[in-house]
Amino acid sequence: QVQLVESGGGLVQPGGSLRLSCVASGLSFSNYIMNWHRQGPGKERELVAAITGGGGITSYADSVKGRFTISRDNAKNTVYLQMNSLEPEDTAVYYCQAKWVAIMRDYWGQGTQVTVSS
Repeated sequence: QVQLVESGGGLVQPGGSLRLSCVASGLSFSNYIMNWHRQGPGKERELVAAITGGGGITSYADSVKGRFTISRDNAKNTVYLQMNSLEPEDTAVYYCQAKWVAIMRDYWGQGTQVTVSS
């Protein structure tokens, strides 16, 4: 059974930092592209950051470039999202997704709430 479990969310002041983690189990982790998505109140879900299976290629939404960093540790089946210089607009539920395009496998975590407020 595949599980993705996010953690690390919380309440932070503007300008602060948080590090999200997503631990995967039940899958061959290094074969999956790992994505972080978010959905803010009243907004569509958006892709925030992505990283390839080996970790060599990353991509970011324009809204987070230069502030967020995605990374992964395949030995720990874990993907991270380091979020710096947080803004109130970053308030959202953050979800991790594991995606293996070649075999059309796609899994999601349950989400972790990030609230940026003074």
